[in-house]
Amino acid sequence: MIRCIIVDDEPLAQDLLQDYLEEFTDLEVVGKFNDGFEAFKGIGELQPDLIFLDIEMPKITGFELVELLEEPPKIIFTTAYDNYAIKAFELQAVDYLLKPFSKERLRKAIQRVTIAPNDPSKLAKLNKEMPLDGFLNRVVVKTGNKIEVLNEANIASISADGDYVKINSAGKQYLKLGTMSYYEKMLDPQSFTRIHRSHIVNISAIGKIEPYQKENYLVFLKDNTQLPVSKKGMVKLKKALRI
Repeated sequence: MIRCIIVDDEPLAQDLLQDYLEEFTDLEVVGKFNDGFEAFKGIGELQPDLIFLDIEMPKITGFELVELLEEPPKIIFTTAYDNYAIKAFELQAVDYLLKPFSKERLRKAIQRVTIAPNDPSKLAKLNKEMPLDGFLNRVVVKTGNKIEVLNEANIASISADGDYVKINSAGKQYLKLGTMSYYEKMLDPQSFTRIHRSHIVNISAIGKIEPYQKENYLVFLKDNTQLPVSKKGMVKLKKALRI
């Protein structure tokens, strides 16, 4: 028996999908959720094998929910938008159903569930190299069992920490699976610059810059965080600051 949940902010879409799924005797709907926050908690409690996941939802998107899951189950995205298909398959989705979809199309998607590779470790290490649309304006992080949405303007710096990045926002530190190259590409260069291979700073968070050893500098953020600036990083920083 495949245990599944439905995550969709439209009650009619939830009910229609559940009606369709009643014909599949090897599949059991164990939960329905209206948004990503509820779903995140429910996934931890129910441990489903499969998620039918909408993308455009309030609070956090379906993609942001997947980012928060350390070992995501199999996922079938269900959405009214066709422009997210490439991103969905980058996240190793089993299938991508475009609303309104037929019962026969759903049947094909469920058939793929039984043959899709089950590799949670691969799903857990998503690079997320493809943007939803333009630059990031927020970053979703997990702290314990809670989800926090960090506004891009409040992020003072991002630093490398092994397979993770450490995000410094409003005086707090958050760890998130990801790469420096991703955030360098996805944060607006008008606001952020990479000053070192291990550090990206929000230009508005800089308090002062001082020399440190030969041809090297230190950036002092307004929260008193000190970060090294490489020679190459200093060139970028001067350009960003127009000095």
